[in-house]
This record gives sequence, structure tokens and C-alpha cells, in this order.
Amino acid sequence: MLRRVAFSAASLIALAAAVSAHAADAPAAPANSPESDTEVSKVVITAAPYAVSLDTVTSSVNVITRDKLDVLPPAGLGDTLNGQPGLRSTFYGPGASRPVIRGLSGPRVLVLENGVGQVDASSLSPDHAVASDPGEASRIEVLRGPSTLAYGGSGIGGVVNIIDERVPSTPAENGFEGRIAGSASTVDDGKSINGSAKFGKGPLVFAIDADHRKSSDYSVPTAPVSSRLANRDGLTPDPDKTVKNTDVEMDAYGAGVSYVHDSGFLGVAIKKTDTTYGVPYLQVLAPIDPDAEGPVSIHLQQTRYDLRGEQNVDLGLFDKVRLSVGHAKYQHAEVSVEDGEVGTRFLSDGTEGRLELVQKERDGWQGAVGFQALERHFSAIGDEAFVPSTDIKEYGVFTLQRLDRGVWGVDAGLRFDSRELKTDFASKQFDNVSASLGLFYKPADKQFVALALSRNGRAPTEFELFADGPHPGTGGYEVGDADLKSEKVTSLEATYRYTGDRLRLEGHLWGAWYDGFIEEAPTGAVEDDLPVFQYFQTNAKFHGAEAEASYVAWRGGEQSLKLEGVYDWVRGSTDLGGAPARVPPWALTGRVVWSAPRLDVQAEVRRVASQNRTATFELPTDGYTQVNAMVTFKPLADSGLRLFVDGRNLTNETIREHASFLKDFAPSPGRSVRAGFAWRF
Repeated sequence: MLRRVAFSAASLIALAAAVSAHAADAPAAPANSPESDTEVSKVVITAAPYAVSLDTVTSSVNVITRDKLDVLPPAGLGDTLNGQPGLRSTFYGPGASRPVIRGLSGPRVLVLENGVGQVDASSLSPDHAVASDPGEASRIEVLRGPSTLAYGGSGIGGVVNIIDERVPSTPAENGFEGRIAGSASTVDDGKSINGSAKFGKGPLVFAIDADHRKSSDYSVPTAPVSSRLANRDGLTPDPDKTVKNTDVEMDAYGAGVSYVHDSGFLGVAIKKTDTTYGVPYLQVLAPIDPDAEGPVSIHLQQTRYDLRGEQNVDLGLFDKVRLSVGHAKYQHAEVSVEDGEVGTRFLSDGTEGRLELVQKERDGWQGAVGFQALERHFSAIGDEAFVPSTDIKEYGVFTLQRLDRGVWGVDAGLRFDSRELKTDFASKQFDNVSASLGLFYKPADKQFVALALSRNGRAPTEFELFADGPHPGTGGYEVGDADLKSEKVTSLEATYRYTGDRLRLEGHLWGAWYDGFIEEAPTGAVEDDLPVFQYFQTNAKFHGAEAEASYVAWRGGEQSLKLEGVYDWVRGSTDLGGAPARVPPWALTGRVVWSAPRLDVQAEVRRVASQNRTATFELPTDGYTQVNAMVTFKPLADSGLRLFVDGRNLTNETIREHASFLKDFAPSPGRSVRAGFAWRF
């Protein structure tokens, strides 16, 4: 039976009581207000507690608005973000995917919900789904590089913040506003629908939302098992061009209420998530192991409670207080598809809170002081529970400061973290100090140049410290090391932006040097018919580049023709002389976009290179070229209704994501046509 690891926690923070009268979360654009993806002056909520625009962030940030999410294919978080510069997916079938940011994933990529943690198990194993679905979001923000300092060591590789309006932060326009979107796809007989509404008059504002998607096993252009894997292991692949046991059924629904007034808001919300998804398996005709376990599905459930607020105040240096607290009860069970027997269950109970005091702006100087705390309890029940029950406590304090003198400026940050992990047989504590410094210069009105340096620390996870047992989810018998030290990284990033009337350019060159990089490698031993992987520490370095460009080639009245391009590249190496595992190859995307008041047409070609620079236990991966196209139509000029047809992988290319553990027996879906609608009202 596959095993998973779940986080946990007990209750947190006396913060809420002390501050609830002044509380709030960063104000977001209303869920039904259309946001242009070309509007570069949008405030980036995640980058800092104070207002920072996309034009002037000193490192790399991407924002995916609700307008864009409405027409994207329904998918897990990693698959939704795949193709953004520097981002790929851990793709473990359509049921579980997490972002890979600049070649890093798992515990180095922090996934947040409204600024605080998910309290799920997704960071500890690639077959664990994120407990929040992109269909719930009003926007998603992605941070890379030094800007992640405010969120602690778990964001050492990057931060993804899923922002919703379940706790309303603004009044409902005209007393009621909402949205609904739905689609159906051919490759997996998929169907999805999601929506939200906000309503109320006077200071009390209510919100409701729901998200549902369901799909069957999906088809692929070839036999799922790759010829490389078949030849290496002497396998006879099943020729069926369907990746079996990849059905998904996901339901999430929630409600919230806020007291909204002229100087802030305070609200609460509840959300329930219930997801069942199949885990892909090796589809071969021979050899067949008579003792091999059959297919497994995962049943994930989470109930989450949130308290959020914001209040304008006059407290000396500070003029605003923000609070976000989330408590979640999480569990998932591994269930045999053949007989319904429950194998291992993973349980999590945890609370995380974040308090931010925002300084008054004075002469271009902005700043904030913040506090963060977490308690969680993780436990696993069953024969294959290979990580012991663990109690985890984390505390952090940080400050971010920014001075903008118009032509030049400085960004700086400092954070202290303490993390304690306790089991029945061990107790470990890790303290880390992180710091960042960024300098920016505006040589002309349309240009922005920045150089940012940071030093961050990450404490090991319970998985890396205490694992001892078979983990078919990653294909190995994993052994932790209780003597691991904190992982340290020094990062340097150069940024350039040009924002003209027709042309927009953005580029990033970056490097990251790790001291005590935590990695795992095969020892050569075999346990429970699986190769033994041992966690250890080494030095490592990563470097790469990202570039985005858009050019309005023609404009006439309200019509335009735009050319867009995205490129990213990353390379990693360790002191052992080889590449780290699952580092993706370079990718280049070209796009042509025709826009008119009632019609948008988009055609896209994406080239992903082959990857032959692999860890010793990895197989190379072939490159691919993917062709996509979408047509969006507004049937009524003054209506918020859009109809769309979306074609994905139109040439039916075999796509294997190098960052996926399952790349050699669960390729990405083949050709698919999807039709749907999105309505704002």
C-alpha cells in the first residue's frame, strides 16, 4: 500500500484574542472585478504587508488572476501553475500535483492559503494532493528568490499563496456579486463547476463558494510505460493507451461572514474538502509479481477554520494591523481499489497564525513587523506508517523595510525562526536567522533594475529526520537522519524590467548556493523489495534564468494583436559531482493573442527540451513540443458571460515531465478539447 505523510498540529496562538479587535487580511480585488493580466501596477499581496506593485518588486513574482483561472483547465495546483516562468509540476496523475520552483519542490516550496499554511501533507510526498484547489481562488501569487524571506525556511525555494474571498474583505457591489464557471473535457471525460457569491447590506457581508470536479482515467498517445524503463527492467508494457486508476472526484465548499467597515474588517470562515483520487501504477503484462499490491486510491478530507482581519490604527509607528489564523483537521486514507481495505491513515491537526503591524509611510519609507506561530500534530496509523507521530512547534518574527527614493531604493528583511520536533524517542530544535538586501534603480521612466542578496535557513522536516520504512510513493525504502543540521542557502538575483506602451520585458538571472543541502540517494541495499534511499547532507548550487516578453504588434481601436514569449532554464549540481534528482530542462513558449471586445483567440507552442543531465538513479527524459489553442467569446456585449473552447496538446504529443516521479509510467494527457463558460454577475 502506498504511504503518505501528513502534517499535524494542536491549537495555536493567543494572538487572536489580543488582536481580533484590530484584525484583517490584506485587501484583495473583489472576486468579481475583472483584472487585466497586463495591468502591471497590481498590488502584490504576498510580497510584503505593505503595497508593492509588480513593476517594482526586486525579485520574481507572478500573479494568476481569477479571470485567467476561470478558463484554465481544472487541475491540481502544480498542473495549474506549470508553464509559468521557472515553474513545473510534480505531476503524480491528475489527483496530486505540486509546484516545482526553480528545480526545487517538496518541503522547499511553501503553499499558503491567505498567507498561512495548508496544514496538509502535500509537501512530504509527491502523491499527496494539496488540500486547496485552484478553483477556489480569487488569485494565486508565486514568489521566488529573496522575496520569500517573510515566510520562513519552508519557502526557501519559493512561495505560492492561494488567495480567496471566503472571508470577505470588501462590501458586495450593489449588495450582491458572484461568479460561476464550468467546463467539460474529452481526454478524461472530465466535468467541473465552481462558483462563489458575496452578499449583504450594511457592515455584515456574507460569502459562499463551492468547487466540484470529476474525471475518469485519461488517454495518452502511447503505452504509458516508457521504452527506456521497459528496456532497463525487462518489462512488457501494457499496450492500452489509457493511464489507469487516474480518476478524480473533488468537492470543496465553504462559507464566511465579515464585519466590514470604513477602516477595516474582521471575519471568520469554514471550508470542507473531500477528494478521492487514484494513484497511477506500473501497467505491464510481464513480469507479474504475484505478491505485488493492487491499485490504491487516496481519500482526503479536511475541515478548515479561518479568522482574518485588518484594522487601520494609530499606534505610534504603525497605522495598520493584519491578522490571519487558520486551523485545520486533515486526514487521508490509502484504500485498496480491489477490496476497499484501508491500509495506512495519516492524520493532521494544526493551527497557524500570522500577525503583521504595518508602518506609516514616511518619505518613501515603508515597513512592517510580523509574528508567526504554528503548532501541529502528525500521526500515521497502519502497517506502512514509516514516519513516527510527531509534534511540531514553530515560531518566527520578522521585519521588512523598503525605502523608495523614486530613482533608486532599498529593500531589506530580517527573520528569526525556531522549530521544535518531538517524537516518543527524540526531540530536535533548530534556530535559523535569515536576512535579505535588495537594491533597485530606475534608469528611465519605463525601466527597472534590481540586485537582491539573501541568506536563508531551513530546518529539516520530520520526514527527513525520522523516516524509516518502505515508501512506494517515491519508489524507495527511505531512511532519515536524526543528526541533520539546518539547510542554509545564499541567493543572488538580478532583475530587469521594461514597461513600454507596446513592449514589456522582464528578465531574471539568479544563483543559489546551498550549505548542507538535504538530499537522498540509494545506498545499494534493498528492503521490502525496494531500493534503500538514505537522507544525507552535501553542498549544492543551482543557477538559472527566466525571461518574459510581450509586444503589441498591432492595435486598432479596441482590437489588438500581441506576441508573447516565456523562457526558463535551471541547472543544479552537488559536491558528489552529479545533478540533483528531477531538475527540469529548459522550456520556451511562444504565443499569439488576438483580442477584441467580444472575441479573444490564442495560439501557443511550447517546447520543452530533453533532459539527459540526471542523477545516477534517474532515466533521461525526451523533449516535446506542445501545441495549444483557445477561443473565448462574449455572446452579449454588456454581459459578464464568456464562452470558450480550449484545445490542449493538439498534436497528441507524448509528454513526460522530468520533475515527476511517475514520468516513465504515467505521461501527461494526450489530445483534449474542452468547452466551457465563465460568468460574472
